[in-house]
Amino acid sequence: MSRLLLGLVGVLGFSAQAYALEMTPLVDAQWLNEHLDQEELVVLDVRSSINEGGDAESFAEARIPGSRYSSYTDDGWRETRDSVAGLMPEVSDLETLIGDLGIDNDSAVVIVPAGTGATDFGSAARVYWTLKVLGHDDVAILNGGFAGWEQQGFDVASGEPEPYDAAEFDATLREELIASTEDVEAARESQAQLVDARPADYFAGDNQSPAARVAGTIPGARSLPHQSHLNDQNGAYYLDVDGLQSRINAVELDSSERTIAFCNTGHWAATDWFVLSEVAEFDNIAMYDGSMAAWTISDSRPVQLAREGIKQVRELLN
Repeated sequence: MSRLLLGLVGVLGFSAQAYALEMTPLVDAQWLNEHLDQEELVVLDVRSSINEGGDAESFAEARIPGSRYSSYTDDGWRETRDSVAGLMPEVSDLETLIGDLGIDNDSAVVIVPAGTGATDFGSAARVYWTLKVLGHDDVAILNGGFAGWEQQGFDVASGEPEPYDAAEFDATLREELIASTEDVEAARESQAQLVDARPADYFAGDNQSPAARVAGTIPGARSLPHQSHLNDQNGAYYLDVDGLQSRINAVELDSSERTIAFCNTGHWAATDWFVLSEVAEFDNIAMYDGSMAAWTISDSRPVQLAREGIKQVRELLN
């Protein structure tokens, strides 16, 4: 809601909450607890096999009251196409997935990760990015996830989840938030900022995902490991907002320059995209959902290695 509209609401004596639920991209458990009774609010739990015990059974045993469940790994938030894992599905498929969760274009969605690890935060960030790509702005992530909710002593529900009706969700695609392989190739030519969200050993080429055909990173990329953004606070993982700017400064990123985040399959990269776009407010940032899985599918694209302080660029498999 615009500031002008908020002002008019106040002048006319109506409640702002009758029109829209105001929330920031990252909300805390206290805020969520205070707004659970809002009709337009949908609390979406995305725990999955990424987390130990993260599945529908765990959700039934303990969850935020009134929340709904969708498995990040099993329900169709990502798909494999042309031997590349982790790609965003067709828009029509996502419209059906989201609508079947009772989410429509007027819903305010708070995404709840397990909150048990840095990789887990990427689940919420990827679902968040997907909703933003589809034109839905009323979305947030619960900082600390379900673990943080429990840790802070808020009510926990169990048993059969509450029923809800399916809804109609109509997407408006924001292509500028999605980077293709061709976009990344063009970005290298234009000196745009490429940000590798993987841990340092992947960036250096000392570790390799099964999804990528070779080790290494995209030449010219900067390393901003996704896990550096999360702090473990007695078993619940919270986003480190206070230290974000120092991490950005350390890799000399400019918030006004074109930026593309990537990883292996567009999962860890979603965390970097979220913190740079939604928290640090970078002006022009996209995520490469194909990431190294797509970049290394062809022998024609170079990969950079950095071992023992020596950087070299090599062609892919001979």
